[in-house]
Amino acid sequence: MNRPEVSVVMSVFNGEPFLAEALDCILAQEGVNLEFIIVDDGSTDGSPGILDDHTRRDPRVRVIRQPNRGLTRALIHGCAVARGEFIARQDCDDVSLPGRLARLAGMLRTDAGLSFVSSAAEVIGPAGETLLVHQRPTNPDEATAMLLSRQGGPPGHGSVMFRRAAYEQVGGYRQQMYFAQDSDLWLRLALVGGLSYAPEVLYKYRVAPDSISGRLHPLKLAYADMVTELHEARLAGRDEFPILERAAALRRQPDASGQPAQTSEGRTNYFIARCLIQRGDSRALSYLRHSLRDEPWFLRAWASLAQAAWLRWIKR
Repeated sequence: MNRPEVSVVMSVFNGEPFLAEALDCILAQEGVNLEFIIVDDGSTDGSPGILDDHTRRDPRVRVIRQPNRGLTRALIHGCAVARGEFIARQDCDDVSLPGRLARLAGMLRTDAGLSFVSSAAEVIGPAGETLLVHQRPTNPDEATAMLLSRQGGPPGHGSVMFRRAAYEQVGGYRQQMYFAQDSDLWLRLALVGGLSYAPEVLYKYRVAPDSISGRLHPLKLAYADMVTELHEARLAGRDEFPILERAAALRRQPDASGQPAQTSEGRTNYFIARCLIQRGDSRALSYLRHSLRDEPWFLRAWASLAQAAWLRWIKR
């Protein structure tokens, strides 16, 4: 097989509901020579069968199987065997729109000063409902400064493509970061090259209350705080190792956030509902009911429930 220009790296853990769509949207990409590396992180659902089917049908698909170790370790494994000049991410419940890989690879080819690129991205709900669209500055200097000042980075982990050489130069994903591994990597990549965004929506990423990250949202916030600590230590020339040690220990403390997981699920349902209300979509009612089931004392959800009920009534 010819050496691919782009290696697409995906991790899968029990991703059966949306996996075939995620695989097909990558394999339908045109304009780039690609390989598709999928790390099956110990799936126990129908994901292995879907992966086997696609492996038989398309020689560009390469499946690596490992015991469940989490997203970060799966991505480290996948990126370590990538052969392409560029590495693109894709999550197993998301959608890459036609032309995404060719557009992003073209940006990296055109500007040697860029270490990674992304695009505008659409946030979708569990049933594919449009929730909102994230736009970022297209000027590389502005986009890079925005990231380094911690005011905003790529919209969705899977929306990014980076140079493999830059990834290896900064040490890649770090296994201590069970969550926020993407933000940690982006900040280090931005110190060796710029970031730029395509203005068009090329990626859709899904928000789901019952996802692992949704259930453990408070723990994700704790890791995000550590990313900021690491960034500040790096800029000040301080040793990052003590912070990384605390990050590694944090995963072994599931109650470190002090907040029950169901509260996070309720707030995610509320977020989905508020986005739908703003778009005039009465499907918000269902998400608000789930939010209040998990958190019946959440007054803002009650107020939104009345608003969503009124919206449904006037649409009759």
